[in-house]
Amino acid sequence: MRIALASPPICPEEAQRFVWLDQLTEAAKTNGATIVCFPESFLPGYPGMGYPPSDRMPVALSESLAQAQAIATRHRIAIILPMDWFIGDQVYNVAQVISAEGQLLGYQAKVQLDPSEDEIWRPGDVRQVFEVEGLVFGIAICHEGFRYPETVRWAARRGAKVVFHPHFSGGNKEGVILREWGHKDNPYYEKAMQMRALENTIYFASVNYATTYQESGSAIIAPDGTCLVHQQYGEPGITVSDINLGKATGLLAHRFKPIGL
Repeated sequence: MRIALASPPICPEEAQRFVWLDQLTEAAKTNGATIVCFPESFLPGYPGMGYPPSDRMPVALSESLAQAQAIATRHRIAIILPMDWFIGDQVYNVAQVISAEGQLLGYQAKVQLDPSEDEIWRPGDVRQVFEVEGLVFGIAICHEGFRYPETVRWAARRGAKVVFHPHFSGGNKEGVILREWGHKDNPYYEKAMQMRALENTIYFASVNYATTYQESGSAIIAPDGTCLVHQQYGEPGITVSDINLGKATGLLAHRFKPIGL
């Protein structure tokens, strides 16, 4: 099976977001992927990305999701689409799962918020795994996959072969320009990606925006912790890799003995 990660630039304008959503989804399908994952809160964008407040209203978000469903249907590929989403009058940070037929298969809400996000989103309280064309997978959103390894192990212990990890780190305003994926002097994020795969014996697929000062690069990590492929820093595009589901045994995750937890 082949999976893809889509790394768009920051898009303050709605029209830009849907151009990139369509183009990167098409590229993933052209490259033979079964499923493509976008970065955290792609619709309407992570807070501070310059989008108008109206793009974050319930009606606008529902219309955006419908457009994304149409894109999945047109290109015949499943999409993991991170976005803001209202449940009642509360807004959550979620990742919607859309089938290649455009059907909604559910969503994973971000349960473990960063302290800076407490006034932005309400935390979710349910975890689940999904299945697309025989691929069982989980989703851990940003802070969850970096600082709460339990979120990844939860999915691995329930049969996930891959955990997708939409996130956002860095930006376009200031920072250090990284040169080499996984370098010892890089921020810890890329090491954490490798550990989430290695400590659970599953694939870990982590996707970030393409920005000037990225703190982590999109990458697909094998169950032994090897980086199979990564996107070049600052370059929008897709990251694609074949994965061998037989190697994603979940061995170490299933050996965990949760005594007292």
